[in-house]
Amino acid sequence: MEITEPPRTPAQRKADVLDRLEREMDIWVATADADGVPCLVPLWFVWHEEAVWLCTRLTNPTGRNLRDGRRARLALGDTRDVVLVDGDAETFTARRVPSAAAEAFRAKTGWDPREDHASYAFFRVRPRAVQAWCEVHELPRRHLMREGVWAA
Repeated sequence: MEITEPPRTPAQRKADVLDRLEREMDIWVATADADGVPCLVPLWFVWHEEAVWLCTRLTNPTGRNLRDGRRARLALGDTRDVVLVDGDAETFTARRVPSAAAEAFRAKTGWDPREDHASYAFFRVRPRAVQAWCEVHELPRRHLMREGVWAA
């Protein structure tokens, strides 16, 4: 396959990442337990106040890993349009989640976990690093955020 399009600028990649975070519904969530056993699941999410908000049960591996390990790698896209987000996770019970975040989640997904089973919790993942690229020609300068600061 021949690549004929020039690579996007870092500013365009950042704009594309933010657009995808606003409009996409599903995100891959990778976590690990204390022994390093990985877990990878797709979850609904909302981008709200510069963070990814997720919801899952504290009784499943992903919920426990997010709560205990406090880190996650999130991924959007396929192998030709990749977004990777490494972030720090914070856990909120349904009673303690900021109402604006829960409402944003409900508005986007149509589901309000606060009205569901008590074992559901919300997780705010604040990005520390973001990478984005389409095809091999965009691998250079793919790092759009480092240490929580946008490079573009």
